[in-house]
Amino acid sequence: MHLEISNLYKQFSSQKGTLVALKNINLHVETGEFVCVVGASGSGKSTLLRLVAGLDMPTSGIITVDGRKITGPGADRGMVFQRYTLYPWMNVQDNVGFGLKLQGMSKVKRRQEIAYYLNIVGLENFAKSYPKQLSGGMKQRVAIARALATNPKILLMDEPFGALDVQTKENMQQFLLEIWRKTGCTILMITHDVEEAVFLSQRVYVLSASPGTVRREVKIDLPYERDYLIKRQTKFHTQADEIMDLLRKGENNRLLT
Repeated sequence: MHLEISNLYKQFSSQKGTLVALKNINLHVETGEFVCVVGASGSGKSTLLRLVAGLDMPTSGIITVDGRKITGPGADRGMVFQRYTLYPWMNVQDNVGFGLKLQGMSKVKRRQEIAYYLNIVGLENFAKSYPKQLSGGMKQRVAIARALATNPKILLMDEPFGALDVQTKENMQQFLLEIWRKTGCTILMITHDVEEAVFLSQRVYVLSASPGTVRREVKIDLPYERDYLIKRQTKFHTQADEIMDLLRKGENNRLLT
């Protein structure tokens, strides 16, 4: 899998004129990588992910997956939003299997795949439960299982833990790392939480705001195997501070212009 974003621009029309949301964005994600994009409000993070998902089209530039230009949503990209976007009238197993049903998978095969991914996310005992009966963290696990079940080339995540309390968020971060290692999936995740980006990813793209541009690509120099204890290490805080400094400088420059 190779995701490539080249010379990407996105602008919107408003009553005040043209608003440039993203300017000259260049980035890439390779097979099995976990990459985060961080930026303050107004940096166009979510807009960028919507473009990769094919939910919106760039003003100019190109986005490709394995050399094929993105022209709309596709099964090669799975999406997980901040809000859980589960179907409330469907139980957990039907939510997870919804995309598989659309793909025309047989009931027998679909049942096997659903069981596999519910086991992966630790919800095999909640297959018959409905979203209203689940906690926030459990709902997001279902959303992740549903996205993974269709076997996408890359999983796109838009601040998936932003609505969770601190403890649940930390647990979900550890859970996501375990899922990434178990499945070997490729992940591109948007977040405003610098420590979250450093903890989860191998590389971080730092966006400046108004318009969103890539300020720097930061390689995360931390062990492949990580748990919450790594957040106490000096190296972790050094890398988080480096990214925070980039964000502060970008914000100061914006205010001065």
